[in-house]
Amino acid sequence: MEGQHLPKGFEVIREPDWVEKFVRNLMTKALPEASDRISDARAPGIAETKSFITVQYRLPAGSGRGDIQLYVREDRLRVVDRASGNRELIPLPMLVKPRICQAAVKNGILYVKLRKRPSMSKYVEHSIRW
Repeated sequence: MEGQHLPKGFEVIREPDWVEKFVRNLMTKALPEASDRISDARAPGIAETKSFITVQYRLPAGSGRGDIQLYVREDRLRVVDRASGNRELIPLPMLVKPRICQAAVKNGILYVKLRKRPSMSKYVEHSIRW
């Protein structure tokens, strides 16, 4: 789909999150009794503000202080449960600064606040070889 030239207003189709939400919505309307199985209660909630991205991730029941490890990369989070050996990769909607992070657990939910990486607003000129 990247190589296709879509009409104005259809650029949103290229975003995988939009497509996933659209398909999930169609499936929920078509099969209301199966909607409980389709929606994952452990799916992370991601919220965006102007400068930050906040991720809410429900931890497995019985997780203790030393059981959970959090790794941050520019484009994703990795939550490791050392007790069970499970690893969860959480893709982020934007690039972040991995060194600037606040994480806390409250009522079995891991809250992670990350600072967005600013986009470069000035143009840089490059030479063209002919």
